[in-house]
Amino acid sequence: MALLEIKKLGISFGGLRAVDDLNMELNEGSLVGLIGPNGAGKTTVFNMLTGVYTPTNGRILLDGKSIVGKKPNEICDAGIARTFQNIRLFDKMTVLDNVKVALNSHYSYSLFESFTHLGSYRKKELEMNEKAMEILKVFDLDGQADYMATNLPYGKQRKLEIARALATNPRILLLDEPAAGMNPAETQELMHTIELVRSKFHVTILLIEHDMKLVSGICEYLYVLNFGTLLVHGKPEEVLNDPKVITAYLGDEEEEEGGSAHGNA
Repeated sequence: MALLEIKKLGISFGGLRAVDDLNMELNEGSLVGLIGPNGAGKTTVFNMLTGVYTPTNGRILLDGKSIVGKKPNEICDAGIARTFQNIRLFDKMTVLDNVKVALNSHYSYSLFESFTHLGSYRKKELEMNEKAMEILKVFDLDGQADYMATNLPYGKQRKLEIARALATNPRILLLDEPAAGMNPAETQELMHTIELVRSKFHVTILLIEHDMKLVSGICEYLYVLNFGTLLVHGKPEEVLNDPKVITAYLGDEEEEEGGSAHGNA
């Protein structure tokens, strides 16, 4: 059984069919890309997977159990975490505290303990600090733990957002355009980070991305959306050279620049 199964998934907004009859599978430990032109419905799929939107029809099964209708926090607790195309950090909090916020769901103490700092408060705060620093060290952010998140360079803010998502201890990590706004050097470092995250945290990854060098460099399998429907799926080398993909996804660039399916889109 696949870890995540999407069956005949669809959603409508008024008369607009944003996603229609989508079928996908994610096996445990896989690194899969969801690609397609702007407006294809990719982020809408992420929003359905994380409970932001409720599908009009279809099923989403996590480990064989339906998560349709669950709230975002319930889906996060069940094991699905995400990042966003536009970075959403707590800018006025430290790097360390951004990660600790995500750890809070795994640690609890009474209101009295939180006010008085008595009882189990100090022990649990120490445990959270240690765990948060362990995660930050993986991303080489432990040296900036006391920095305000807003003061980090753009590439490190991206890393921090992924670190915060991992602090929820997910089984599946959804990355929404993680390379957006990055220069080539930052993108290359991000590729290494994503591979490291998968091996270190034993997490399954589904990512939306427009950078085809990144997609072809790390993804093992691709799904291509076009106008909310599944156009094609398969191994990256097959998908990125499929005439339907070149026409629908990279067609404009092909005509204007004479490029290949392995450029940026």
